[in-house]
Amino acid sequence: MDDLLDGLGLVDGHCHGVVGGPLDADAFAMLSTEASVPAPPGVSYLDGPIGSAIRRWCAPVLDLPVHTPVADYLARRAELGAERACRLLLRAARLTDLLVDTGIRGPADRWLDGDGLAAAAGARVTEVVRLEAVAERVAASGVTAAGFAPAFAAALTDATSAAVAVKSVLAYRHGFDIDPSRPSAQEVTVSAGGWLRSGTARLTDPVLLRHLLWCAVDAGLPIQLHTGFGDRDLALPRADPSLLRRWYEQAEPSGVPIVLLHCYPFHRQAGWLAQVYPNVYVDVGLTLGNVGAQATTVLGEFFELAPFGKILYSSDAFGLAELFLVGASQFRWALTHLLSAWLAAGAVSAADAEHLTRAVGTDNARRVYRLRTA
Repeated sequence: MDDLLDGLGLVDGHCHGVVGGPLDADAFAMLSTEASVPAPPGVSYLDGPIGSAIRRWCAPVLDLPVHTPVADYLARRAELGAERACRLLLRAARLTDLLVDTGIRGPADRWLDGDGLAAAAGARVTEVVRLEAVAERVAASGVTAAGFAPAFAAALTDATSAAVAVKSVLAYRHGFDIDPSRPSAQEVTVSAGGWLRSGTARLTDPVLLRHLLWCAVDAGLPIQLHTGFGDRDLALPRADPSLLRRWYEQAEPSGVPIVLLHCYPFHRQAGWLAQVYPNVYVDVGLTLGNVGAQATTVLGEFFELAPFGKILYSSDAFGLAELFLVGASQFRWALTHLLSAWLAAGAVSAADAEHLTRAVGTDNARRVYRLRTA
């Protein structure tokens, strides 16, 4: 198993951009966490599972001992320079494809663009278009309430011309406890008018949010949904993907894949959804990097119900090149230990284990997102 996983180039099915410039200790710590405010005195966000994982997997890539102290790690990173450190870390993740959510970006002067990220990682970069970001650009353009729906449809067509998927952050903006039906044209116009008159840039109207989802179904690209944990802007109980099950049913005839991202702590619900709804898939991104040494246990829980052809790898890395490597390393390590235990128990054959490894690491993503193989 070690040789297979070590040699397998992974498809990172959901990730973000990378800061290519220098970072001080505080900025590095903030980017390592879902927190949005600094830690209190006496506490470090790097003193926990994600910090341990960074020191475990990333330190040797920068020619440091495993579990080197954080201060020594950051000093070495600065010594190498951000550009070289990012390149070393991204290349060490051994990725073939990065599917990048472009709906949230860091500082333009330090944020690697798609070409810069591709060059640093030695991988193909393709775009995932965030629905709410497109809608907010349309709203800022001066569109009228009656003109919002056709303007959004045109903008989405343009934005997705080279994209492999779209993404919704409905979980952040309202939650999954919504009416699943397609809103009428009148409902969309009325809601658009209320939003535009409010002067609020952020889209939170549930009618418009579900209109975006149905436009995504019409577009025919795979739809990624943030589910489960995230930053403090999220009402976690309303991010349970099972709350949206009636929408999966209504969208099912379209055949459009719906990929549930992250999922934790609702990953068992997500596995059930992937088993009973043919259009639903689960993605382990963000979770494995954050649970540290518990990654094998949690990955095993993802596999409890979901068909192996329905589980996809990603990192959900944002900002730090380290998070791409941590995600990939945690996945390889956890899957190796999990499958070794299954093999020893006679639960799977060697051929089964190889099939599962290739499916989750690369083949499922290539099928769902229609990625080229060379």
